[in-house]
Amino acid sequence: MKKQSLNLSSFITIIFFIFSFAYSSEKNIAKGKASIIDGDTIIIRNEKIRFAGIDTPEKNKVGHEFSKQKLREKIGNNIVVCIREAKLDPWGRTVAECFIGYESISSFMVKNGYACDYVKYSKKKYAKEQEHAKSKKLGIWKMNFESSWEKKCG
Repeated sequence: MKKQSLNLSSFITIIFFIFSFAYSSEKNIAKGKASIIDGDTIIIRNEKIRFAGIDTPEKNKVGHEFSKQKLREKIGNNIVVCIREAKLDPWGRTVAECFIGYESISSFMVKNGYACDYVKYSKKKYAKEQEHAKSKKLGIWKMNFESSWEKKCG
């Protein structure tokens, strides 16, 4: 009997820690329907979120509307879940890795040639996806975009 109560006590302690961890990590998550700003920035519940580690062409540049449209198509009406980084970007936006289900939106964007691996911030996290897109001349990699933008892309 004593052994069983010890197990029950341990079980209750474990459950307590699981709920405590889940509650504390909830502060690091943004979740909801997203509005598209451009190919690497969305808004969820009035929070502007910049995708960590990737970059897309800026407004009025070759590829901007293309990347923005491809992100809009990908997200559709899906719920987006973003895991926030600790620091904001220089423009005060939340920086986060965002997902639809279990798929990283950043990985999807780079792999399909809709964005690039922003090496300065990604530490080459998306290098394989970018090499795939470049070698197949997918998306923006078949466009004549500004070389200054490509320099960001490793």
